[in-house]
Parts: sequence; C-alpha cells; structure tokens
Amino acid sequence: MATIIEMPKLSDTMTAGTLVKWLKKEGDSVSTGDMLAEVETDKATMQLEAFDEGVLLKQLVKDGSDVQVGAPVAAIGEKGEKFDESSVKQPEPSESDKKEEKSGSEKDSERKRPKKEMEPAAEASGNGDKGDDRESATSAKEAPEAEETQDTGKRIRISPLARRVARDKGVPVDRLKGSGPGGRIVKADVMAAIEKGVPATTGGRDGEPAAYALAGGRIAEENDIPVSNMRATIARRLLESKTRIPHYYLEVEVDATPLIAARASINAALENLPPEKGGGKLSVNDFIMKACAEALRRVPAVNASWEGSSIKQHPAAHISFAVAIEEGLITPVIFDAQAKTLRQISAEAKNLAWKAKNKKLKPEEFTGGTFCVSNLGMFGIDRFSAIINPPNAAILAVGGTRKVPVVTENDEFEIGHRMVLTLSGDHRVVDGATGARFLSALRELLENPALMLV
Repeated sequence: MATIIEMPKLSDTMTAGTLVKWLKKEGDSVSTGDMLAEVETDKATMQLEAFDEGVLLKQLVKDGSDVQVGAPVAAIGEKGEKFDESSVKQPEPSESDKKEEKSGSEKDSERKRPKKEMEPAAEASGNGDKGDDRESATSAKEAPEAEETQDTGKRIRISPLARRVARDKGVPVDRLKGSGPGGRIVKADVMAAIEKGVPATTGGRDGEPAAYALAGGRIAEENDIPVSNMRATIARRLLESKTRIPHYYLEVEVDATPLIAARASINAALENLPPEKGGGKLSVNDFIMKACAEALRRVPAVNASWEGSSIKQHPAAHISFAVAIEEGLITPVIFDAQAKTLRQISAEAKNLAWKAKNKKLKPEEFTGGTFCVSNLGMFGIDRFSAIINPPNAAILAVGGTRKVPVVTENDEFEIGHRMVLTLSGDHRVVDGATGARFLSALRELLENPALMLV
C-alpha cells in the first residue's frame, strides 16, 4: 500500500511552505534519506526528506505550489503499484486560509472586469509560481504574467522565475523568444540566452539594436518581484527588531597585526595535514567567533535575552554567524562555542556555511543562537552597524582588516593592520558600560590570540 508523504513542519512558526521544485521524478526509486524536493519555509529553503523506500508513484502538488503543513505532497509505493489520487484526503483549511481564499476570489473578480474598466498597468501582475518552469498550458493561461515593455508597448509573457533569473543575470527579456505555452518565456530560454552571450553582444529582436548595450540604457526591467516566504520573514523580523528594540552602538578599533601573524603561522602548520587530522585553513572569522565565545565567558551579561518580565541568562555561548544565500540571509549556529577549539569552530563553520548555501541546513542548525557575528569585511566594508537578531541582546559587526599608518610608543610611524568592530546592543538587557567591557575583553583576546588557545 502506498505511503503518503505530507508537508512537514520544518520550523516552529511554519504553517505552510512553498514546494519550490521536485528533486525526484515520478517513477524514480526512493531510499530512506533521499531528498525528494526543495521546500521554502518562512526561515529558509530546505529539502524534503524521504522516510520510506520504494518508488515515487505520484507528485501530488506542482512545482511552485504553496502547501499547508500536513497536506499530502507525494505517494511512495512499490514498483508497478497503481495509486488512486482521489483517495487522498486533504486537510481542512484554517480560518486564515479561508479569508485568503475569499480575498483571492474578490481579486479574481476584479481581474475579470472588462478591459475598458481596468488600468493598463493592472494586467502586469507579478503573481505566479516560485519554482522552475514546468507549467501546463492551463496554468499559463490562468497566471496573469504578461508585462508591457516601455520601449515597444508589446506584451511579454514570462514566468516569475524566468523574470527573476533574467533580472539577476542582466538579460533583457524583450530580446528573448519564449518556448513555453503560448510563447511564454521560461527559465530555460533565459539560460539559453546567457550561454549564447545575448545580454550585451548581439542585436535585439528582428535585428533591432540591443538597448542594453547603449550608454544610458535601463539597468533592469521594471518589475514587481514576488516576495518569498523567507524574504517576508526577514522583513518582518528586522522591522520588529529596529522599531521595538532600543539599539545603541559601540565601536572599537583593534590592532589586527598579532591576529594576522598568528593565523598565518597556524595555517602554515595545518595546510599540509589532511582534513581528518585537522588540516585546513583558519579564517579571520573563526578567530573572531572563538574570541566572542571567550569574551562572553568574561562578560556573561551580554549573553542574555529580554523576556518581558525577566532577563534570561544563557549558560552557554551559542554563536551564530550570518551567511548570505540567494534567498536572503541565514544564521547557522555554533553551539557551545566556549567549549570548542579554534579548529573545531572552523570545521563546524565551514560545514554549516556549505549546508546553508546548498539548502541542507536543518531547523535546529540555525535556531537557538545567543549571540551573532556579522562579517562584511570580506566584501571590502571597513565598518558598519548591524541590526540585532532577536531574541539575542547583541550582534557584532566586523569590518575588514586594512593597512594604515600607526604611531608607535616611540612616536614613530609604521605600517599596521587595523580592524573596526561595532557592537549593537539591546539597551533593555545590556547597558553601555557592560557592552564596553565586552568589547574591551574582545579586543584583548584578538590582540593577544594566544589567550584563545589556553
């Protein structure tokens, strides 16, 4: 008998998810632990794992579909087994879903008004799928995805995913020929254009000159970009953080010369070792996370959270670090960082960053942090102030290491390395003096890296 796979609850706040794309096709063999599909939640894009063996008999939802938690998404059974899709029970919609459905019906009625009653721009909606471009002709007709170009006045039918990819890659959509239903441009058309070098090297449609190759041309297509679940959550959480948490900022400049020397010395000793014996290079961020864990040991009041009627003191330093991914930003966590060596922190950080960029992070790997590190120094940023990631009471913004002229104790000039660290603190939890003590401890550790090794 077939096993029904349901949409799991992949985060504590998740009520629905978007099935971005299937990784297994109908008829494919499936083993326990195989990844069936990519699912976008309110916090990240993760992979749906199979917990049974057999054959994927049926995909019950299409790529790009929004699926309620607990709703059936697939059926797994034995090879040759017949599956009756009508036997699958759908969960009852929640009250919020019913309201959305009613609202959606009203919007549909609005779209069905005669064209003379509608503004021209109303036909250029950005709604549609969030997955890849395997859409039927029916869905293509239902989705209001035609947009009107400013240059020619011609409508261009393009899927939201293709439009997003074209925008990110700088491909002018008015120069593409669609291969989808009704001439609709799909992702494959954009990728084919990129391979052929269309964006700035060839003419436009029907031999017209390429508008984007001309000086003063538009930098991108005008477009309403659908907001992903993750981006909506980032927007909501950061707005709440900035408007509800009384931020204050403290900044120190660190002499990074000892840190750079220690890193170079350690890496020279480790580079010839295999990974299983601790080989591999340490990054500046590895040292910073280790130093933060030790500084939190010295000033534990920073490792706390506001609970309304109380302040929660955390007993361990769970250091999260910001990783930029295509969908936005995610913060994997190094748990119990105060009890781990530099090499352990480095190996764990590399593994978590790889998982984040390949959509393999589990919810328990990016929740539960007590202090956060955001490093933009690698992007050439000298200094910045970060927004606190609640329920943390502080976040450290790390600027890049730069060469500067410095004055020695003998009042002589020499070339030194400096790094700016900025602490954003929640004044409800961490007073300015407490934040200053933390930064002082952090600076001492980074300027004397041997202290982190004992």
